[in-house]
Amino acid sequence: MTRTLAAAIALAALGSAAKAEELVVAGGCFWCVEADFEKVQGVSEVVSGYAGGEVANPTYEQVSSGGTGHYEVARIEYDASVVSVDQLLHLFFRSVDPVDAGGQFCDRGDQYRTAIFYETEAERQAAEAAKAQAAEELGQEIVTPILPLEQFYVAEDYHQDYYKSDERLAFSTVGLAVPKSVAYERYRDRCGRDQRIEALWGPDAPFI
Repeated sequence: MTRTLAAAIALAALGSAAKAEELVVAGGCFWCVEADFEKVQGVSEVVSGYAGGEVANPTYEQVSSGGTGHYEVARIEYDASVVSVDQLLHLFFRSVDPVDAGGQFCDRGDQYRTAIFYETEAERQAAEAAKAQAAEELGQEIVTPILPLEQFYVAEDYHQDYYKSDERLAFSTVGLAVPKSVAYERYRDRCGRDQRIEALWGPDAPFI
């Protein structure tokens, strides 16, 4: 490889990296948000994590207990030249129940509430516009708060890509020795996520 070609490849890589953007949202179970948004063209990765609380480096056990103030969140990493933040926010509202203030579907508690976290004024304005549009379409009050992102904490490794993992679980509430991917599908069905979203959003639900 010539130096000229190597330099061109390096510049192209830098250009691609410069297009990378991030959006942090809370939509109940972060496995489900990850599974939904990794289907979207232009999204390179979705990372499960925690945000919005007061405890540094929280564990899943701490967050799930409801005592840290954190939400289960997902960081959506995307190419803004392919998909815009407005499009992602439109999809987000129609992939959750934004009129439920007590959690999402079968997952109850503050840690499972919906939220949008912004880092820039442009992101905040985009979130406000998407929220207003969702409220107009539903004709109901949207309880999803729009909050500044202070810190994003990556969740434990075993939560990442849970929905597509072939790793088997010795025990789960949905069966013995089943792959995580199967356990996830059973959990999602029993939790009633898709059923509620379809009832709320009808044909506008993007991931049903």
